[in-house]
Amino acid sequence: MLAKAARLRTAEDFRSTMRRGVRCGRPGLVLHMVRTDQPPSRAGFVVSKAVGNAVRRNRVKRQLRHLVAERLARAPFEVDVVVRALPHAGGVAADLDSAWTTATRRLGAS
Repeated sequence: MLAKAARLRTAEDFRSTMRRGVRCGRPGLVLHMVRTDQPPSRAGFVVSKAVGNAVRRNRVKRQLRHLVAERLARAPFEVDVVVRALPHAGGVAADLDSAWTTATRRLGAS
């Protein structure tokens, strides 16, 4: 579970993360990550109706929240992350691993 302080909450937070951050697309999701100076690291999730009915969308959100919480704790620097689930959100764990590694590497180089 993500703590209240570790969640992106406003539309502006989501918008700025998506515009300023690096983007890593995978078949099941798109990850936007931006490096920040303010702790703690925060995450937000976008799961549209194209993913499925309410049960499916909430299941995908819970899985992503659990997976991202683990990675935020181990992040080498403070980040804001937006994870957007795509309609083909089958193997979110593998897609998230791959996208997270790529985004972290791109941000570390800058």
